[in-house]
Amino acid sequence: MMKSSPAARTPKGAVDLNRSAVPRYLQLATLFRSRVNSGAWKLGAQIPTVEELAAECGVARATIRQSLGQLEAEGLIERFRAKGTFVRGQTRNPLWCEVQTDWSGLLRSREGAEIEILSSQGGATPPNLPAELGGAAPSYRHLRRRHWRDGQPFLLADVYLDERLWPKVKAHDLRTRTALNLAASLPGVTIADARQVLTIGSADVEVAEQLKMPLNAPVAYVRRAAADASGTLILIADGIYRGDVVRIDIKLSTDSLA
Repeated sequence: MMKSSPAARTPKGAVDLNRSAVPRYLQLATLFRSRVNSGAWKLGAQIPTVEELAAECGVARATIRQSLGQLEAEGLIERFRAKGTFVRGQTRNPLWCEVQTDWSGLLRSREGAEIEILSSQGGATPPNLPAELGGAAPSYRHLRRRHWRDGQPFLLADVYLDERLWPKVKAHDLRTRTALNLAASLPGVTIADARQVLTIGSADVEVAEQLKMPLNAPVAYVRRAAADASGTLILIADGIYRGDVVRIDIKLSTDSLA
């Protein structure tokens, strides 16, 4: 009978890395990054050796070196021959991007944000239209936009706007207004109903590249849709926010507590 290698076995109490298709070194990089950012591995302190981490996680030493290489490239740790590995910093991503949950907040543009137009295409059809909110427009203008602040991308958005409204859109507004703000500001447009749905996920290869973040890092998927007075879905916006810079504030209703 063939025996499993030490790296293939998961020691008791070790991190189980077999539940995900994401490469082990990336899973471990996420784990170790969290230890640095949370202070579990303190600034200036020496972290466990490669051998100790390999034993803890039940992987080969080469996998540990690969994951630590990710953190070193990010400036979080520094490795010294014959001395060890030390924590040199934390991820500098303060929570400065708020995902609003009220109408007035959703219409407000974010101060200091810049919007980059990545692509624009007519004759598009949004995926998974929310039929409960209204009927589809004949066709949509599809915009892919990337939002930046302080030189860092924080939101990748696919915006679908009723193509009949496209002639009313000003080029300046495309680079300065949020999707709902843009639609609500168009002459003759009245938004009668709007919805927002938020789910939590992780960054795939494309999202990680576009938002300059690690693969498999947390992201917030936000879908916003708006219908006009005739019941036509004039706007569908699918946004992906970096999870490490987003804060979501939700006002709770106390009506049922009275």
